[in-house]
Amino acid sequence: MSETTSLTPDALLEALLFVAPQPLALETLAEAAGLSLEETETALATLEARLATGGLRVQHSKKRMQIVSASEAAPHIEKLLGLEVHLHLSQAALETLAIVGYAQPITRPQIEAIRGVGSDSVLRTLLNAGLIEEVGRAETVGRPILYGTTFEFLQQFGLQKPDDLPPLERPEKQPEQASPELPAP
Repeated sequence: MSETTSLTPDALLEALLFVAPQPLALETLAEAAGLSLEETETALATLEARLATGGLRVQHSKKRMQIVSASEAAPHIEKLLGLEVHLHLSQAALETLAIVGYAQPITRPQIEAIRGVGSDSVLRTLLNAGLIEEVGRAETVGRPILYGTTFEFLQQFGLQKPDDLPPLERPEKQPEQASPELPAP
């Protein structure tokens, strides 16, 4: 560290993430702390391990991070702050959100191929709700928009990072029934 401080590197990162007005990139965090990227990653791992049993967590999304309250505390925080969750999504929106969550980054045509129906209005709803965002353009003909989930999505579903989504249950394949033998002519 270039500047002297009595804080350990993980405590310094905790303080910086706590006061940051928005999620920070690793590089920004390292620069603000006066640490190398490797030192920052090590200190961040230490911080995450230390916070794992407390009321705060480090939330990651698209190489950015922020400190958030533990999802287990949500009902108590909502009660204290008088918050009511007004997030009501249709079945189509939930279906589309699940597709984006598991397949991100993904394009509208890919979503529609999975769902079998148009998804323009559902995507607009999810964009307006702040649950998905445009994360780039695909390197294919027409350069369609790629969609991914947001920090708001992680917060609404109590996740620290997109990889924390539960594993998909694959339907068991039914054994193919043998077709009856036809008599030889």
